[in-house]
Amino acid sequence: MSQPASSHPTTRVLAMLELLQANPRMGGPELARRLGVDERTVRRYASRLEDLGVPVVAERGRYGGYRLMPGYKLPPLMLTDDEAAAVVLGLLAGRRVGLPGQATESALAKVQRVLPAALRDRVQALRETLGFTLAARDSAAPDTGAVLTLAAAARERRRVRLRYRSWQGAETERDLDPYGLVFHSGRWYVTGHDHRSGEIRTFRVDRVAAAEPGSARFEPPGDVDPVQHVTRSLARVPYAHEVEVLLETTLAEARRRIPATTATLAEAPGGVVMTTRAERLDGMAQMLAGLGFPFAIRRPEELRGHVRDLARSLEEQAGR
Repeated sequence: MSQPASSHPTTRVLAMLELLQANPRMGGPELARRLGVDERTVRRYASRLEDLGVPVVAERGRYGGYRLMPGYKLPPLMLTDDEAAAVVLGLLAGRRVGLPGQATESALAKVQRVLPAALRDRVQALRETLGFTLAARDSAAPDTGAVLTLAAAARERRRVRLRYRSWQGAETERDLDPYGLVFHSGRWYVTGHDHRSGEIRTFRVDRVAAAEPGSARFEPPGDVDPVQHVTRSLARVPYAHEVEVLLETTLAEARRRIPATTATLAEAPGGVVMTTRAERLDGMAQMLAGLGFPFAIRRPEELRGHVRDLARSLEEQAGR
C-alpha cells in the first residue's frame, strides 16, 4: 500500500508520515535525505500533517527531531503491501477463533477496500481457498471495551465493578480484582478475586455487560497463574457424571494426550489417576478407548457397562 516518494508534495507528506510511523523518532537531516528535500521543507511537511490532524512533535536540540504523538484518534496508517496482507490474514484467522465484536469485520472491510488491485485479488484468492481445522466459534464475542478495560485494570491492579450475566441470563453486580485475561478455545476469560463470593473466580468476558474501573487497588497473590486457574476451572465444570479412572501410563504421557481443560491428572501407584466429568458415559468410553492406555475404572460403576458395549460393537465391526 505504500508508494515511493515522488516529486508531488502530497506524496512526500504521506511518505513522511510513513517514516514517522515506522520510527519512534527521526532527525530533520535524515528525513530531508530520505524525502529528497531540504530541512525547511521537512518543517513545512510537519505543519501540513498537523493541519490534517496528525499530531507531529518537533523536538529541538542536538538529539532532537520529529516524532508522532499519540492523539485522541488513530491517524492514517501507511502500510506496505506485506504489512497490509499480514493485517488481513490476521483478521481472517482472528475472526475464526473469536476476536471481539464487529470491529473485526469493519477493520477487515476497510483494509480490503484500499488494497491495490493485484494484492486484493491475491488476498481474495486466499480467502476463497483457505480452510480451517478449528471449528468456527459461535457469535458470543466479547465487547472490545470490556476486554480493554479488564486488561488495563489487571495491569494497573485496579478493582473493577462488573455487571455480569450468568448462563441462565440472571444479572449480578460484583467487584473483581482482575489478575489477568486468558484466551482459550475461542473464548475470552478473566480470572481474579471476586468480592461477592470471596473466592478466586473465572468469568466469561462475553457475558460481561459492563466493566467500570474503580479507585481501589489490590496486590495479587505471588503464586497466581491466570492460565492455570482458568484451565483448572473449566476442567471442573459440572456434568452429569463424575469419572475416576486409573491409567496405566506415566504422567508425562497422559498430559500429552489429555488437555488440562478436560481432566485432572495425578500420579498414583500403578499409573495416573484421571478425574473428570462427563455428560454421556458412552462418549467417555470412546475417549478412554482412544487414549490407547490400559485402564481400570474406579467410578462410576455404570461406565463399565458402556465400555463393554463399545467392545462388543467394535468386535461386531471387526467381523463384518
